[in-house]
Amino acid sequence: MADPSSYRPRPGEIPDSPGVYRFRDEHRRVIYVGKAKSLRQRLANYFQDLAHLHPRTRTMVTTAASVEWTVVSTEVEALQLEYSWIKEYDPRFNVKYRDDKSYPYLAVTMNEEFPRVQVMRGQKKKGVRYFGPYGHAWAIRDTVDLLLRVFPVRTCSAGVFKNAARTGRPCLLGYIGKCSAPCVGRITPDDHWDLADEFCDFMAGRTGTYLRRLERKMAEAAEEMEYERAARLRDDIGALKKAMEKSAVVLADATDADLIAVAEDELEAAVQIFHVRGGRVRGQRGWVTDKVEEITTGALVEHALQQLYGEEKGDAVPKEVLVPALPDPVEPVQQWLAERRGSGVSLRIPQRGDKKALMETVQRNAQQALVLHKTKRASDLTTRSRALEEIAEALDLDSAPLRIECYDISHLQGDDVVASMVVFEDGLARKSEYRRFQIKGFEGQDDVRSMHEVITRRFRRYLAEKERTAEWADGEGLADDARHPNGDAAQNGDAAPDDGAAPDDGAARTDGRGLTDGQELTDGPALKDDDGRPKRFAYPPQLVVVDGGQPQVAAAQRALDELGIDDIAVCGLAKRLEEVWLPREDDPVVLPRTSEGLYLLQRVRDEAHRFAITYQRAKRAKRFRAGPLDDVPGLGETRKQALIKHFGSVKKLRSATIDQICEVPGIGRKTAETVAVALARATPAAPAVNTATGEIMDDDDGAPETTADAPGEPVSAGTPDERRGQER
Repeated sequence: MADPSSYRPRPGEIPDSPGVYRFRDEHRRVIYVGKAKSLRQRLANYFQDLAHLHPRTRTMVTTAASVEWTVVSTEVEALQLEYSWIKEYDPRFNVKYRDDKSYPYLAVTMNEEFPRVQVMRGQKKKGVRYFGPYGHAWAIRDTVDLLLRVFPVRTCSAGVFKNAARTGRPCLLGYIGKCSAPCVGRITPDDHWDLADEFCDFMAGRTGTYLRRLERKMAEAAEEMEYERAARLRDDIGALKKAMEKSAVVLADATDADLIAVAEDELEAAVQIFHVRGGRVRGQRGWVTDKVEEITTGALVEHALQQLYGEEKGDAVPKEVLVPALPDPVEPVQQWLAERRGSGVSLRIPQRGDKKALMETVQRNAQQALVLHKTKRASDLTTRSRALEEIAEALDLDSAPLRIECYDISHLQGDDVVASMVVFEDGLARKSEYRRFQIKGFEGQDDVRSMHEVITRRFRRYLAEKERTAEWADGEGLADDARHPNGDAAQNGDAAPDDGAAPDDGAARTDGRGLTDGQELTDGPALKDDDGRPKRFAYPPQLVVVDGGQPQVAAAQRALDELGIDDIAVCGLAKRLEEVWLPREDDPVVLPRTSEGLYLLQRVRDEAHRFAITYQRAKRAKRFRAGPLDDVPGLGETRKQALIKHFGSVKKLRSATIDQICEVPGIGRKTAETVAVALARATPAAPAVNTATGEIMDDDDGAPETTADAPGEPVSAGTPDERRGQER
């Protein structure tokens, strides 16, 4: 625990101007980011008598080891920079709203030739119109199903659309009148785009004009005694009204507004947002956050506004934002919102009428969300705490292992050997800290040796970072085994010559947003300069768990011993009897089957296995998809696709002349000659056979062509279950 006076800036060093400040801990991690109208006045509040500080603020300043600041011109710039740094550094003492953008939206892809209506999650894309968010995806599908009767817009995927265009037959929706079937030319691209635009107008709340137009057409059809057309229009009107009833009118003046309510106690706060468009509630979202800093309701509202509109522009920011309390000061936030929208934004507290009544409804939702969260969280926290205590007691640890890392090796009969590292903190998965490794020191199947290599590489990087930041006293340093022959410590992942690894340690890393299963990440330096980013190997666990028994545990412990690390516990969990093995122990530790500690270890082990086998399968699939064009030097993915698109298949490309290859845009004569030589050297493999029908699949049928240099996946003689059993 640091004394704040040890790093307090000298008098006169802190400027009396707007800016953003960062507190860092002894490991140079950013633990808190804040903004201030006057940096001098704000930072002085942190360096007063500790007895006068709020307990959470006291914990932050005693955890910190340094403070730094950046001066900006205006408070608006400070607001923008604070938001950017909180997103970048993920400081542990800042309020974090766990809105992971997973809410489903109704999206219309107006950036395509034939716009498509679909459910979308995640980051918003340019040229796509979004409506929502909705609480559940089924609510979107129910609404779309009603509206397709009147607005038969395309809803199919690109693959279904292309297949229908190729065969000349529309899908089922085209036959029953819920799709205008642009795939077979029943409607022109311009008319279909207009139809999608009308769909968007209706979803945006401009419903009155369209309903009156349909009613007028229905009356005209009845007067002309076209009763069937009049009946269809009547049913269309009924479908639209039924869809409108799903979102009742809450504001009579057709207002576009977002209403934000906050329910809080001493430890947590719940935020609820209602999105009102055209006077109707079009979407709702909410989240709960821990109050890890002393914060007012106005400051909570300010953080919520940053979370909501930090990456939005244009109409996504409404004209009116209603809140329970205003940030202090309110002018920079209001100006920032206006810049995001491109026009004025009213940020205020509703005082009377329908808007105040609706705000009370949003407030009740926030209060109920907080109560529900506490009911679930209490049980969850108790269970996790008990599990960590049971593990500490069973393994004879000094304290509960708040950070657990688990390692697993995966391969298929010795090929594509990879390893995974998963991290659990406080009993919960920390997916942004997951890592993946390629085994580089040797080839073949040897789980024990693979485990030794992975543990060595992971903790060598930890020691290198520890020495780089001078976290030990003079005379201490890396173990001899972790140094290069010239005596210099291994830096930035440089491996010792005897561990068989390449200079880079081969671990897959995140980009700050977390890993996606199966994503192929490129290698690069994981340890960065003093930027405070938490996505690296700098933090040691209290417990290392390996998937395996006594041999794997011994290999992991041997790797730590060779690096001179003696303050990290190691254990292994064997699958057969779920026994917990400890280093240098002949007998396992057997936890009761009903033990919460055993259940937590099983979850950690199973997550490591899932993560490893997903990566291994992705690598194997990528290798099997390789073709002769992959070996052509200087030929990137774009030009490979251009060649295949121009000729239709590798088979036809192989028979083409150099002059014909030169006709492809972007392919010069030198590249064409290289391609021709590479294809001539590649020996075509035996034709693929459909094992169900015995039919020979030609390249022109879309089957991937394989060569002797890039063999296709062999067909196993065993059953699917037997083939899965060969994977480790």
